[in-house]
Amino acid sequence: MPKTLYVSDLDGTLLDCRHRIPARTADILNALLSKGMLFTFATARSWHSAHVVTEGLSPALPWIVHNGAMLCDGKTGARSQEAFFTDPQRREILSRCESLGLWPLSYGILENEEKVFYLEDKARHSGMEYYIDHRRGDPRLSPVKAREELLQGKTYYFTFIHDKEALAPLWEQVKDLPWVNVTFQQELYRKEYWLEITSREATKARAALRLKELLGCDRLVAFGDAMNDLPLFSAADEGYAVENAMPEVKAAATGIIGTNEEGGVARFLLERFEREGAI
Repeated sequence: MPKTLYVSDLDGTLLDCRHRIPARTADILNALLSKGMLFTFATARSWHSAHVVTEGLSPALPWIVHNGAMLCDGKTGARSQEAFFTDPQRREILSRCESLGLWPLSYGILENEEKVFYLEDKARHSGMEYYIDHRRGDPRLSPVKAREELLQGKTYYFTFIHDKEALAPLWEQVKDLPWVNVTFQQELYRKEYWLEITSREATKARAALRLKELLGCDRLVAFGDAMNDLPLFSAADEGYAVENAMPEVKAAATGIIGTNEEGGVARFLLERFEREGAI
């Protein structure tokens, strides 16, 4: 029987509208995990954020976080398989955004600790204010006063939060750079847009394929709802879109399953394993 790795997105796919794993979903997945199902998450979230919203469900496999910029131990957050920008690359991104009057959240590793740097004295879009305000107390948040301080340590992720019209010129400038992976889409639960930039090596797809190889799996099955899940679907042997997914994701999917509110991923997996006796 083929050895299969199952990888699910979180927001909009596994999480409900309250940003939590529904109890029934957790019960089903935990039961399948206890029987040996190889299952993990692939998310744009950090381990810190994912650890909170997935309370009650802790796959033993590494989690794919920051859109594939790294793998993390689900219990401890210990990082592996990290994909950083080179110094010239991150400086070019900073130069391009500065020319447009845009400033990012800059994610980096400084003295082996994750940091999220942002310019303290710059006017910020309400969406970025919301992001910062709802993470007060997060030890990673690091306001800085100078542009150069955004590049402390080793940088692996830039996030810009603004109106679509404000971010579109930056998108046009960076989308064809051969060394980046770019996601530009509306925030799932709010009206603002996010432009996220990582190294070309940092995608959910690349991270999932590395994990598949490490585990010696024969097949990869993925679940998702948003544009950053499309590369994962392309890399997977099967890709399933939840009913609430974006039209482009549905069009690329092997099949459509129940919504995130209905626990579509868990129900699909339970039915598959009961039908095929895969575990």
